[in-house]
Amino acid sequence: MADAKPVERPLSPHLQIYRPQLTSITSILTRITGNALIVAVVLVVWWLLAAATSPEYFATADAVITSWFGDLVMTLSLWAIWYHYLAGLRHLYFDAGKGLDIPTAEKLGWILIGGSVILTIITLLLI
Repeated sequence: MADAKPVERPLSPHLQIYRPQLTSITSILTRITGNALIVAVVLVVWWLLAAATSPEYFATADAVITSWFGDLVMTLSLWAIWYHYLAGLRHLYFDAGKGLDIPTAEKLGWILIGGSVILTIITLLLI
């Protein structure tokens, strides 16, 4: 029978040691914004269903969606839509085999963040 000696293997870097990179943060944020948009979709669908149900129920749903909470969710959702859209364009660029070097990927990350904020502000000003 073989000896069962434990093998010394290196451990993965711990979260306290690992320094997050801009590319990993933008990737994680893309997934978060995609899932967070579900909250806005549920809120809008609820509002539309309430409009089809009764005036009293619509008044309740409309009060929620036009409250500070609704305004916050809709504004953050607008930013999430722009962020997710630009992240998708960046992903298509990466899929073409371009921009994969670290300096270009980091520039694209900053463009993604800044562009989503600028496009959100422009959209809010136009609405």
